[in-house]
This record gives sequence, structure tokens and C-alpha cells, in this order.
Amino acid sequence: MTLHVSRASLQDWSLVRDWCAAEGWNPGAADAPAFFAQDPEGFFMGRVDGEPVSAISVVNYSDDYSFLGFYLVRPDLRGLGHGLATWRTALAHAGGRTVGLDGVPAQQDNYRRSGFAPAYRTARYVGEVPLPDRPVTGVVAAERVDPAELAAYDSACHPADRPRFLAAWLSAPGHRALVRLTEGRLSGYGVVRPAEQEARIGPLFADTPADASALLDALAAEARAFGAPRIAVDMPEANPAAARLALSRGLEPTFETARMYTGPIRPLAKDRVFGVTTLELG
Repeated sequence: MTLHVSRASLQDWSLVRDWCAAEGWNPGAADAPAFFAQDPEGFFMGRVDGEPVSAISVVNYSDDYSFLGFYLVRPDLRGLGHGLATWRTALAHAGGRTVGLDGVPAQQDNYRRSGFAPAYRTARYVGEVPLPDRPVTGVVAAERVDPAELAAYDSACHPADRPRFLAAWLSAPGHRALVRLTEGRLSGYGVVRPAEQEARIGPLFADTPADASALLDALAAEARAFGAPRIAVDMPEANPAAARLALSRGLEPTFETARMYTGPIRPLAKDRVFGVTTLELG
């Protein structure tokens, strides 16, 4: 059983999405094209006798930063070394960049042995946000603001600029992007999208808990509009206000991951990050 690892196509990734759904990761319905928009060379699949058995992504954002995700081996072929071989081949794509990932607890020791150090934990909060008592004010569609201003806000909250990803993410089928305006100034934004189970919110970036609260309520209302009363959002413990917001809306923590890095990243506005974009691409 010889494993051959090669770059995967967008068409290949439909199978990986099915694998993610089987693992309970709740992938978004239209995520893949936005992922590939950032780095189409950063997706890999391992095959044995032509049959897909493993997958991983190592997406380069800049000359300094890359993110690893989608690390999967078909359940019936685990324990045979296919995952490690796929990992080693794909990781070379990052070169000398710092690499980030979100690791489940069962794999964190393995990631440490590969040079990843934990930075903070992230918990997925899930539930049905009650309808607000009064209309949400100050939240409008993202199309109402200058794309360059929104990209700059996003960059302040992420370890690298990602204009190609962001443009595709905001306009993907089914994705609803909202911004918060305070006295005419951009003070937050978020995106909600259909997924296998609960609607997924990410990112959720905001200047203050009040801005994040308004966005969360408005995004949850958007999710209801496409038939998903329950939402899921991945909130970093590096911003304690995020968990307080989730609990105030009746959301419950389910599983957790650890954000881990192989080296330094540029400074970012951690207190604005109330929900990460995705666990697969950071």
C-alpha cells in the first residue's frame, strides 16, 4: 500500500468536506472556493492505488505566516502512517513561515512534538440565540462600507492580511456579512453561513462587547432567515468577553481546540476577536 501525496483540486475537496461532516466538524456549505481563493496550491490529498485516503491543507497567507488545517485520514486506514506522510509532504509548502493550527486535545501532544506551542484555547459555543426585545441598531450589510476599510479592520484581527480570502468569504453563496457602525465608524463585522448542522458564525470581530453583542444578535437573526435557528461560533479564551457574551445568549460550550504556532506572529487585536473565522483556515 504505497501512499502518493499530491496537490488537491477544488473538485477533490468536495470529498474532504464529506469527511469533515462525518467527523462532526460541521463544515460550511460553500466554504471551499473561498479557501482555495487564498492559496490554491495549499491543499493536499494522499491516495493509495488511486483511492483518496488522507487530506491536509497548508495555506500560505504571507511571506511570514501559514495555517494548517483539514488534517484527516480515512477512519478505516488510520494507524498506518498515511497521516504523518501526508503531513510531512504538505508542511514543506509553508517553507520557513510560522505555521498556525487549531488542534483537538487528542492531537496536541503530537503537534508539540512537531514544534507547535499552544497560545490559547478556543471553545465552540452552540445554541439558539433568543430574539432580541428590540430591533438591533447600527448593524448594516457589509456592502455599505468601503471594502478597503473592512479589509484593514480584518487585518488588525488576524496574523496576516488576507484580501483574496476575505473577498471570496464575504460574497460566497449563502454567506451573510454584516458590519457594525458607531457614529459612522466601522466598529466590527461578522459573517454567518449555512452549514451541515448549526449555522456557523465566523469571523466575529468587534471593538467592544456591545458591538459584538449587536452583531451576534443580528447574525443569529440572519441564520433564522435561512432556516437555521441554532448557531455555532468558535470563541477564543484569549478574549474572556467572548465567553461571557456566548453565555449571556444561552449558548453552551461543546468541544475545544488549542491554537498553536511554530513561531512568532505579528501583534493582533485579541480583544476584538470574539469569534475566529474558521478552525480550518484560522
